[in-house]
Amino acid sequence: MKQLNNNKKELRSQFNYNRLWKLLIDRGIRKQELQKMSEVSAASIAKMGRCENVTTDVLLRICEALDCRVEDIMERVPNKEITNWKDE
Repeated sequence: MKQLNNNKKELRSQFNYNRLWKLLIDRGIRKQELQKMSEVSAASIAKMGRCENVTTDVLLRICEALDCRVEDIMERVPNKEITNWKDE
């Protein structure tokens, strides 16, 4: 398995927020409205759009604003880059 510079193994999966975007569409809520409802910064919403890490506080705020569970807004998926990478 490939090693990162700080001796941590590279992850084979990542979090994906497609469930959140679908939930927003189903409820007719825009990202800007979600930002106001949940008091989450635009930067955090943008990070989620790029499948980057956000704090659990951000996730909790969104879940409380939408009255949903964390598994309703995110899922763990295989990392495509690593899935195609073979150990050398």
